[in-house]
Amino acid sequence: MTSVTDFTAATEGRLDRAVIEQIPALSRAQARRLIEGGAVTVDGQPATKPGLTVSSGAQIRVEEPTLGPDELAAAEIPLEILYEDEETLVVNKQAGLVVHPREGVQEATLINAVRARYPEVAEIDDTERGGIVHRLDRDTSGVIALAKTEESQAVLKDQWRNRETEKYYLAIVEGRPDPAEGIIEAPLGPDPADPRKRAVVEDGQYARSQYRVLEQYGDEAALIEVRIFTGRTHQIRVHMLAVGNPILGDFQYGRASERIGRQALHAWRLGFMLVSNGQFRTFRAPLPDDMCEAIQRLRADYGVTPNADIGEIGALPHD
Repeated sequence: MTSVTDFTAATEGRLDRAVIEQIPALSRAQARRLIEGGAVTVDGQPATKPGLTVSSGAQIRVEEPTLGPDELAAAEIPLEILYEDEETLVVNKQAGLVVHPREGVQEATLINAVRARYPEVAEIDDTERGGIVHRLDRDTSGVIALAKTEESQAVLKDQWRNRETEKYYLAIVEGRPDPAEGIIEAPLGPDPADPRKRAVVEDGQYARSQYRVLEQYGDEAALIEVRIFTGRTHQIRVHMLAVGNPILGDFQYGRASERIGRQALHAWRLGFMLVSNGQFRTFRAPLPDDMCEAIQRLRADYGVTPNADIGEIGALPHD
């Protein structure tokens, strides 16, 4: 099915500009795709060049394809945009949202939602992962970067591969980490007992995490900051389990918690070089409500004064 928009060009100018002015919900790339795809006519004739000059008074018709049920579900996923330019999109991902489609699983994903708003992302390659640079687990919230062009995806992936990024997380862990700060270097690979999980294994991939306790809540839990220097699957969750302090509420590597209904892990700070201008930028995502509430209750139960480095809940450590 399609949605048809008929209008008269108000002034002489480029066809793509006329379409965008009449249908402001379209991005420049979306307008270009519609025109090049033959969805636009001028005075009844197909017009496939975005730069075509149209005269004042020209009759223009735009046929936009409507979304199917799956696409509608993706389009309805809210996206909290932290930053965007022509090359890159930075989003604060909500917990419970899968980053990209998985075989045999039918559900709307982050990349589906991005493509519903930025169709040009689907043109990056022929796979369902075009635009993906790195991943966050389904129940991990926080800042994630996505590419909007093929060039951007290649450059950003190189930064991740060469470990040129800065990645910091906030987590609530069980128990009292001892020491209160440290570095964990332990190789990670598939768990021999359960291939769905990861574990510290002798022949695994090198993995390095650095943590420090920000607030301690008796012997029950602690709020920690974790910087990861590698990006292995489930790295923080497995590393903290390995030192005896699993992530609070982590059903897979720990246990359920009355404090929070998912793993209390949030990607709060991500630094990398922007493809558009070569500048190194750091982006931060505010703590979600469920982690804020868990921290507030823990503070109240144990009489903990907020760490001055953190400030009030919802505000994050300063750069």
